[in-house]
Amino acid sequence: MSWGTELWDQFDNLEKHTQWGIDTLEKCIKFVKERTEIELSYAKQLRNLSKKYQPKKNSKEEEEYKYTSCKAFISTLNEMNDYAGQHEVISENMASQIIVDLARYVQELKQERKSNFHDGRKAQQHIETCWKQLESSKRRFERDCKEADRAQQYFEKMDADINVTKADVEKARQQAQIRHQMAEDSKADYSSILQKFNHEQHEYYHTHIPNIFQKIQEMEERRIVRIGESMKTYAEVDRQVIPIIGKCLDGIVKAAESIDQKNDSQLVIEAYKSGFEPPGDIEFEDYTQPMKRTVSDNSLSNSRGEGKPDLKFGGKSKGKLWPFIKKNKLMSLLTSPHQPPPPPPASASPSAVPNGPQSPKQQKEPLSHRFNEFMTSKPKIHCFRSLKRGLSLKLGATPEDFSNLPPEQRRKKLQQKVDELSKEIQKEMDQRDAITKMKDVYLKNPQMGDPASLDHKLAEVSQNIEKLRLETQKFEAWLAEVEGRLPARSEQARRQSGLYDSQNPPTVNNCAQDRESPDGSYTEEQSQESEVKVLATDFDDEFDDEEPLPAIGTCKALYTFEGQNEGTISVVEGETLYVIEEDKGDGWTRIRRNEDEEGYVPTSYVEVYLDKNAKDS
Repeated sequence: MSWGTELWDQFDNLEKHTQWGIDTLEKCIKFVKERTEIELSYAKQLRNLSKKYQPKKNSKEEEEYKYTSCKAFISTLNEMNDYAGQHEVISENMASQIIVDLARYVQELKQERKSNFHDGRKAQQHIETCWKQLESSKRRFERDCKEADRAQQYFEKMDADINVTKADVEKARQQAQIRHQMAEDSKADYSSILQKFNHEQHEYYHTHIPNIFQKIQEMEERRIVRIGESMKTYAEVDRQVIPIIGKCLDGIVKAAESIDQKNDSQLVIEAYKSGFEPPGDIEFEDYTQPMKRTVSDNSLSNSRGEGKPDLKFGGKSKGKLWPFIKKNKLMSLLTSPHQPPPPPPASASPSAVPNGPQSPKQQKEPLSHRFNEFMTSKPKIHCFRSLKRGLSLKLGATPEDFSNLPPEQRRKKLQQKVDELSKEIQKEMDQRDAITKMKDVYLKNPQMGDPASLDHKLAEVSQNIEKLRLETQKFEAWLAEVEGRLPARSEQARRQSGLYDSQNPPTVNNCAQDRESPDGSYTEEQSQESEVKVLATDFDDEFDDEEPLPAIGTCKALYTFEGQNEGTISVVEGETLYVIEEDKGDGWTRIRRNEDEEGYVPTSYVEVYLDKNAKDS
């Protein structure tokens, strides 16, 4: 089966077919090229996608990726990045192994095709030229034969005519002979050209054209084989990266299997644990008592005006005692008793309890008048410390000792700060060692540099190390305080603090929502706009001479509490103490250890046993 024998007369169709084959090959090249562009674009989009969801450095998102599920997600993003790299490899291999080779082969194919069809056209032109020569000799031979025949007829006519001279007859005979000779010559020439044409035609159809068409057939078959090889290469390029892509997918599966929900739950506890105990039950607030006690107060005032002796309660002045208790009750009502963990009321702290005797000659007004005066008077002093602290938190400033955080979170932050400072100290020490070694080298080889030039740098590094160590000691002290390694405040210090507070009695102000809990953490009410403005008045002076409150029951410490703030008292688990004031709904109970030690503890830290008779009276 050969195109030379089967398609000897389809020169034009073969020319069109081979051109179509080259166009098909170029179409395949274009297809692979677009595939490489798609792979590159896909790889780029995958990389951008992976980069987009990577956690940003020094951001809150980076802290959140400590959970195993987030780590698995990061591993998935990294594997997708490697996955994108394999698509880039596919693009590169297709470009180098298919596109470049096929493009070069197309150029060679075009040159070969052009040469073969040029030879075919040349052979075709040669046979056409031979055919034209044959036609020309044939027409000449035909013309000469006709001329010879006419000359012969003319001679015979002249020879038969008796009126024609002999000379004319002879001339006609010679002319006829010449024509016959020319016809014979034309015949011989025509025969020769015909033989030559037949030979050329035979060579053309049986040698030249078959050879040319055979070359064209082989060229076309090579093109077809090359397309098949390119398709195989196209598949192999994809197949080569399948193992690596499989490893990427296996990495994603492995990352998914590494997720530990229990560990993540524990990390949530470590991240948000405050260290506080849950608040205790809130007691019932009887709002009918103020009306009853106001009536009693009026009658008490009338009895005093009539010169009747004051009633005593437990050896104490009832007229002096319950207005003071009522004032504590009012403060607990006007502040926010439901905010956990609630701090002790400012006016009910130990610093607010006066110790001096009251003048017996001082005349008191009815409590209703004092209550109105209490609600309308201006405060003596503002809580500048709380105001400053609240403003600093609103403006985004964080205290250096992280006292605005719950104990557990504060401990973590302090520990993190200590670790960071330790790393900085180590870095500075390494730098100091390097400078020292360089100075030694300069001392041994003065031509390399001046050793004195490093003294300033060495002194600067040493100064930085000292500063960092001092900073570390400061944060370690705070950390030890949080972890309970520092000793509790001495009794003498608490007494001095109480004496100072009694000399400078704190006033109730509009900073009631700015509170500090006994464990050192700072809490602030959620709604700053709904602050309850409680104003202190001059009637605090009426209770300066009050004696200590009587015990209304006992309590047992359920947990150890480090009372490090003013107004609180330290208790040890299992210790039994006296209760001198119940929880007013703010979460704190006032207790006493002895005559000199009293203060507040969280209600949830103790189990209270109230004296029923004292409570009823």
